[in-house]
Amino acid sequence: MNEKIRDKLKSLTTKPGVYIMRDEDGNVIYVGKAKNLKNRVSQYFRNSPKPSKVQAMVDNVDHFDYFITMSEMDALALESNLIKKYQPFYNILLKDGKQFPYIKINIKEPFPKFEIVRKVKKDGAKYFGPYFAGLDAREILKTINTAFKIRTCNNKITDTSIAKRECLNYSLGLCSAPCTKQISSVEYLKEIDKAIKFLNGNDNEIEEILMQKMLNASENENFENAIVIRERLKMIKKLKSRIVANLPKDVSKDVFAYVTDGLSGIITYMVVRGGKILGIVSYPCMDAELEEGQTLFNFISQYYQNMVIPSEIILSHEIPSPEVLCDYLGKKINFISSPHGINKNLLDMAKENAKEYLEKHIEKDRLKYNNTLGAVKVLKEKLSLRELPHRMECYDISNISGTNKVCSMVVFKNGEPSKRDYRKFKIKTIKGSNDFASLEEAMTRRLKRYKDKNGESFKEKPNLLVIDGGKGQLSSCYEILEKFGLQDEIQMISLAKRIEEVFVPHNSNPILLKPGSAELKLLQRIRDEAHRFAITYHRNIRTAKQTRSVLDEIPGVGPKKRDALLKAFGTSDNIASLDSDTLETLPEINHNLALTIVNYFKHHPIMHEPEE
Repeated sequence: MNEKIRDKLKSLTTKPGVYIMRDEDGNVIYVGKAKNLKNRVSQYFRNSPKPSKVQAMVDNVDHFDYFITMSEMDALALESNLIKKYQPFYNILLKDGKQFPYIKINIKEPFPKFEIVRKVKKDGAKYFGPYFAGLDAREILKTINTAFKIRTCNNKITDTSIAKRECLNYSLGLCSAPCTKQISSVEYLKEIDKAIKFLNGNDNEIEEILMQKMLNASENENFENAIVIRERLKMIKKLKSRIVANLPKDVSKDVFAYVTDGLSGIITYMVVRGGKILGIVSYPCMDAELEEGQTLFNFISQYYQNMVIPSEIILSHEIPSPEVLCDYLGKKINFISSPHGINKNLLDMAKENAKEYLEKHIEKDRLKYNNTLGAVKVLKEKLSLRELPHRMECYDISNISGTNKVCSMVVFKNGEPSKRDYRKFKIKTIKGSNDFASLEEAMTRRLKRYKDKNGESFKEKPNLLVIDGGKGQLSSCYEILEKFGLQDEIQMISLAKRIEEVFVPHNSNPILLKPGSAELKLLQRIRDEAHRFAITYHRNIRTAKQTRSVLDEIPGVGPKKRDALLKAFGTSDNIASLDSDTLETLPEINHNLALTIVNYFKHHPIMHEPEE
């Protein structure tokens, strides 16, 4: 423990708040909350045994900051925001990605329909799920439609509206056609009620309906339809195979089991809905908390975003301040950490899955560390960098013969892509194909934004700028650093492609990293990612320009009117030669817009290249 930490520990308050651990370069490596700041933060620096991952974090702490909050609830909200902002290496980081699917129905409508969604809203609708691990929400929905003839269209159907004719699904026996009043609202809602019972765990009625339909189809020699229904019955059997013995059909609960070897950790999540296990999924977990119960608390507080939260959650460890977590999630939850009977069986199953996952992924986690943060640390040593390059940025130029020039900026944090921080530049001042000058323009704009603290991604300091090229490119870009007076604050290197030489400022001799090493692969990854991002952006701009019409420049002409004009008259040349009366023959074009189009072409004639 250094003097800075020792002095600050003495001044800590016993109030609730959030603490931020930083390394010697000032980078945030961990964010935590505490009901009592003094007690919590002091625990990290006592000479007592700690889990390996906690000790690894503490060994990297140079100093810490803290914020006092009004309550533990406020501390939890602030902690969540700071974790999203800094993405510390030693915190749980659940990526914002694809959510598990749910089946949704709004029973307040006169003729409701089921649909698949991935976000749960507080809109009064019913949500069933989530479905994963071999259960396909789309197949379940098809099974419902086959048995109960629920509509799938997006038409707004009311008690008074009526369509001209039924859709194809009605002819196929997959819809009861409420749009043409072939079924009353009362009868339709009875079918909806049967479908909801099925989603809640009652499989018997739907199985009997489908079995009878399959037999009828076979008797009528409609074998294709019989085969389709047979596949739907297989889905029912798959659901029935997940029934938990001795568990009522109306029971829904979640199970979280945390298993760790002191360095790596796994949290397994099990979903029980309608007396069935809908799915089990495991997540690698890096969290430098002192207690395992607090790790579960941190995970759950992040996990339940846009999801259905059950009233009962079974846990492998007792969590601190469960009432605070309930307030944060906005729901009264019964947390069970010492389960008995069937609940204990469910928890044991989740633990076994977590242990198996941990055994298989310890080596994978070690390789990931070596290729990310481990490679970053080796890079600092091999290149004699002043500080650890937690945030690395790389730039690349893309153009064709000097046209549509763009520059990409990609960001790696702790050795991994941080795609939300990627940025794109259109080169504005450089004429012709001049990659040197284009890169200088992009770098100048980026560093000016940093100096001005303008923009969420731009105001954060890069620890290392990686330039694609040799010593010439490096010298050119380093002059921009000096121009802004940032040469002592921001580090810069370049990577030459020929034999992957690394150049550093003020040194004419290149540094050769070991071929195939994790640190060299890290530099190659960020360079290749910058190249990919630049090419993609350039291609999108070029495609947009190629498909853009001169009609898009005319006020009042949107995509629909443009398409109608081109469909009717062929080309922009033809449209430019027409008078207002001819243009008005189109239903989409009124008198004023026709005059606007004629006047536009009068003052903006279409220019053609001279023929050779």
